[in-house]
Amino acid sequence: MQTQKLDVREQPSDNALAEAAISRLRQLSMKLAMAEIDIEVFDTMQPLEDEWRALERDNLQSLHQSYDWCAAWVSAFHRPLAILKGIHAGQTAFILPVEIVKSRGLAIAKFIAAGHSNINTGLFCEGFAESGGTIDAGKFAGQLQQALKGRADLLLLQNIPLEWRGRESPLKGLPMVQNQNHAYQLPFLPTFEETLKQLNAKNRRKKFRVQSKRLEAAGGFEYLIPGTSEEQHRLLDIFFRLKSARFASLGLPDVFADRETQAFLHGLLDKLDDSKQYFGLQMHVLRLKGEHEGKIAAISGVSRKGDHIVCQFGAIDEELVPDTSPGEFLYWHTISGLHGKGVALFDFGLGDQTYKRSWAPVETAHYDVVLPVSPFGIVAGAAHRIVTRGKAHIKARPKLYKFAQGIRARIG
Repeated sequence: MQTQKLDVREQPSDNALAEAAISRLRQLSMKLAMAEIDIEVFDTMQPLEDEWRALERDNLQSLHQSYDWCAAWVSAFHRPLAILKGIHAGQTAFILPVEIVKSRGLAIAKFIAAGHSNINTGLFCEGFAESGGTIDAGKFAGQLQQALKGRADLLLLQNIPLEWRGRESPLKGLPMVQNQNHAYQLPFLPTFEETLKQLNAKNRRKKFRVQSKRLEAAGGFEYLIPGTSEEQHRLLDIFFRLKSARFASLGLPDVFADRETQAFLHGLLDKLDDSKQYFGLQMHVLRLKGEHEGKIAAISGVSRKGDHIVCQFGAIDEELVPDTSPGEFLYWHTISGLHGKGVALFDFGLGDQTYKRSWAPVETAHYDVVLPVSPFGIVAGAAHRIVTRGKAHIKARPKLYKFAQGIRARIG
């Protein structure tokens, strides 16, 4: 009789076996739990505030689903809400902050403030958050459809990364289409110099020196994060003016022009909590001296939740020092200034632009949950998939994308 040699090096350790068993039990328990989850729908935020704030403490839950972010939007837009709360064993399992948006006769359930969100995760308790793809997706989808029946035709949850900083999304098993836009991130290392090494550090430092000399020759500059609420609000109004001029020059619609959006962003400026490393919006500026004393060359708005910074928007005054690339110069100061302040990731947000690729070595694909609730929603969902895939096809081809942008500019 032949005998086999047992190579103990190939055998898992007791700890590894125990961890695998625990992981498997968690997966099984989560699948079983789906049958026991009840979903309630709320048309106001206030009854959920305590549970909401408890869930958002998780560092990996998106800023855009935080209570204060959503409250600022709801206060400005007053759209009907259909907030989905999952309950298991008497505890809150998840909150999906959803509002109802009417479009061409359809009622679409979207994340609150979806049009101004750079990343969405939903809010999940630890069990759901760590379960990833182990949730019974079919059952979950059916429960969501039942909860929204009579309220919406389509559940459209956009801009969801399937994996975010090592954690799989509990939503990943639902019907999805890849969004046409990706997001771009810069991981922070212990020092600014180490962070720069992820990029072309030599060329970037050289460019920074050239920009500095040109700005000094034009009279000098200062990088500011004004500390008063009054000044922050004034700078946001300057941003609206600069961005409006930029959109007009491109023949594009101004997505910041309506009073509701402006009220929402002004509301975010006063949402801050230093103890939780949170601010809804904070204005950063590059202000000139000398001949252009007091004028703003570049401006940006950033948000923070935990160790994650999101750049929400930026603008430059194209009539001032254009040869210095003031917007990129402002990012250098913002990013360098955030080192040593507990930041792990600087997020440039959605949209493929040259300056983002030059700063961000990480590119994250986003996906949209497309879940029909009514027969009309089936048609709308199919249309969304077709349009999204079409946009992705165009954006993946630079010449075609440039042609499409030209047409868009001509038709306004």
